[in-house]
Amino acid sequence: MTVQFNIEYKAMFGEQIVVNIQTEEGELKLPLETTDGQRWACDWCVESPEKSYTYYYSVEREGRAVKTEWLIIKHQLDVNAKKAAAYTLYDHWKVMPEDAYLYSSAFTDCINHQAPQEMKPETGSKIVRLIVRAPQLRDGERLGVLGADKALGVWDVQKILPMTQHTYNEWVADIDATHLEGRHLEFKFVAFRNAKNELLWETSMNRTVDLPEMKAGELVSYELDQAFFALYNRKLAGTQVPVFSLRTRKSAGIGDFGDLKTMIDFVASTGQKVLQLLPINDTTITHTWTDSYPYSCISVFAIHPQYADLHALPELKDAKARAEAEKTRAELNALDKIDYEKVNDFKINYLRQIFNQEGEKMMKTAEYKAFFQDTELWLVPYAQYSYLRDKNGTADFNQWPDHQVWDEAERKALADPKTAAYKNVAFFYFVQFVLDRQMQEAHEHAKAKGVILKGDIPIGVNRNGCDVWTEPKYFNLNGQAGAPPDDFSANGQNWGFPTYNWFEMLKDGCQWWNRRFKNMARYFDAYRIDHVLGFFRIWEIPVHSVHGLLGQFAPALAMSREEIESYGLHFQEDRFTRPFITDWVLDRVFHERAGEVKEKYLDRLDDERYQMKPEVDTQRKVEALFADVTDEKELWLRDGLYALISDVLFVRDHTNPSVFHPRISAQLDFIYESLYDNDKAAFNRLYDDYFYRRNNQFWYQEAMKKLPKLVQATRMLVCAEDLGMVPDCVPWVMDELKILSLELQSMPKDPSVKFGHLSRNPYRSVCTISSHDMPTLRMWWDENIQRTQEYYNTMLYRQGPAPHPLPGWLASDIISRHLTSPSMLCILSIQDWLATDEALRLPDADAERINIPANPKHYWRYRMHLNIEDLAADKRFVQNITEMISQSGRC
Repeated sequence: MTVQFNIEYKAMFGEQIVVNIQTEEGELKLPLETTDGQRWACDWCVESPEKSYTYYYSVEREGRAVKTEWLIIKHQLDVNAKKAAAYTLYDHWKVMPEDAYLYSSAFTDCINHQAPQEMKPETGSKIVRLIVRAPQLRDGERLGVLGADKALGVWDVQKILPMTQHTYNEWVADIDATHLEGRHLEFKFVAFRNAKNELLWETSMNRTVDLPEMKAGELVSYELDQAFFALYNRKLAGTQVPVFSLRTRKSAGIGDFGDLKTMIDFVASTGQKVLQLLPINDTTITHTWTDSYPYSCISVFAIHPQYADLHALPELKDAKARAEAEKTRAELNALDKIDYEKVNDFKINYLRQIFNQEGEKMMKTAEYKAFFQDTELWLVPYAQYSYLRDKNGTADFNQWPDHQVWDEAERKALADPKTAAYKNVAFFYFVQFVLDRQMQEAHEHAKAKGVILKGDIPIGVNRNGCDVWTEPKYFNLNGQAGAPPDDFSANGQNWGFPTYNWFEMLKDGCQWWNRRFKNMARYFDAYRIDHVLGFFRIWEIPVHSVHGLLGQFAPALAMSREEIESYGLHFQEDRFTRPFITDWVLDRVFHERAGEVKEKYLDRLDDERYQMKPEVDTQRKVEALFADVTDEKELWLRDGLYALISDVLFVRDHTNPSVFHPRISAQLDFIYESLYDNDKAAFNRLYDDYFYRRNNQFWYQEAMKKLPKLVQATRMLVCAEDLGMVPDCVPWVMDELKILSLELQSMPKDPSVKFGHLSRNPYRSVCTISSHDMPTLRMWWDENIQRTQEYYNTMLYRQGPAPHPLPGWLASDIISRHLTSPSMLCILSIQDWLATDEALRLPDADAERINIPANPKHYWRYRMHLNIEDLAADKRFVQNITEMISQSGRC
């Protein structure tokens, strides 16, 4: 049988339209032909005439695709030789729609519960097919078509022709053309519930189609413009909480996937639709509390064993071991905070007992075999890495006596249950199988409850982790990822992660990222891109630095000597790139200890300046020298030496030392203070141009090489953390790709205001009050009394002095205002929800803090102080949240 593709597209000279058809053998590419550069067509002889195919159109130039359609929902072709022997398709080029979020699994699977169905065959000899997208339909609603022709009901609402949703949000109806009264169709689409007593007509003029002369055995398909209905945009409320912070009566000292189900039930009971989590990836490096940092994952695929719900596993048969485990579980669960080491020792020991008891049987099941087949690509290297980490007593694979990089030749033996190599790693396979099954069950539970599970994509990976060990080509190990100075840290943030080798990643179409996102879609329907700015440019810090001040954006357009001088600044290379250390600087920094610093740590450079001695000429060397020091006065001295080393006006480019970048926040340092006023003015002009204008178009192009591939890798709803030093190009890209922004009233993106106006939030945004990196609402309220007073008077429009500490009624007022913002999602931390009830919240607000970004060795151990069961049973609290959400129109 023959399929003819037709599409209108105004091509430029030299461009070729191609249809890309997904077949069992791979992707089939067929070039279309045109006579006028606008109408394109081609024929395809189908060898398997009773199948469904997906396809998309692309634009090629010189054999290379330069543009493709929106790929989240591709064109669907349902071929059936019993229907017709010849198909003629009239398609539209699909661009990413403004309401792309409605095609995400967050809306189709969790909120609207729209599921594709199989089409029923039409028996007529001539068939007209109508295809239309209707993403606005909600739970229980269907689409139909009604028209002037007898075959379309003659506008009788009792004779609506039901349509079939053959792919997400796309509806199709086949009409027997032998019964049509003419070749002119006039019709309209209508949404209805099954009872057909609630009709909603699309808001447009009647549609018309003029049919061609048709022969028996022919099907003509029309892909029409989207149906639009007068429905308001949905706004949803939710809670953000790390899984490890959850607490139930059944917990084992840390939140687990069983507790997650209980939390989903609580969220649903209050009318909330979103539950946002922190990363759940394995972070096991040292088996100590320093592994508690959830953004330092050793694998972007593997789940942390600490989240295993022990109650969902088979019971231990040994009565003594069972009683001992229950006693330990209860003791751990009684702790106010997480004891990371005790919890993980207990859970790993328990999982090993279950593995020894049940592992062989469970790993012979069809369910396990399917899991292994789906995950083998990453699971086998991860298991081998975990085994070698524990065997060698370190995660630093450079110190291992062998296996310092993953050997693909070992995969076969590691995947064969008959080998000794398999027996070494089988436990890690088993644990990931258990975790995958439990997290998928929680995911399905959330969908059934109408709750969107929102995950988190960390921007980096641990430099000693499995991802770097397995595929080192994707990483730059001579740099450290971090963030420039901001409200969280005056010295910038140094996360220690390697930066990405985007050149290598782009060579294979970002397959590593695609695999990562698709794996995440097993468990989530929305995600937050941690530090989305890293996809435009990352703050790359030299490996010899501790702080982030000596970093530079990578990539970035560095400045030559001539460019610097074009701003009116005479470029003194040695003076501007070497640490500026003079007697007056030392007196200002070290006071009475200035002489000691000169003697111990400095050499004279010239008549004016000093230089650091070779043994302390980098921050890492200073850090090592003071590694065992705990005395506060000596640590203060160490920090002063750090400051001396970073006191430069320019840093050399990491890849080309003959070009330079202005040092971030240099205006706060002594080298800037030493400049003449006219040089300061010239540097400020240069600085502002470099950081806010020079790289905008360049960074836009960098982001558009990467983010479109990642956004379209899955149907998850894409949100981004776009805070910090945000260049103008970031909102350009986010708007183009329909990515939800993050909006905090306390950190407005408009530099002309001190606090954001909630009413100005864009619809495609997530509104929140605090995150895991910030003080909670109660902490923020007492952090700066003057700022709070201004907020109280100018934003809450209340007179008199602001009350301290924050009373529950005022917390409710602040939350209600956020809920009524235009943002699609309003997601608040569990601590901020609890702030509304003075009887429930923790007496000590400071104990609610999850993370302090300025401290890279912070212990992540916050736990809810209440059991979720008790929280759900508190009728007053539940009713208060439910009413606030309902009154705000979030449902």
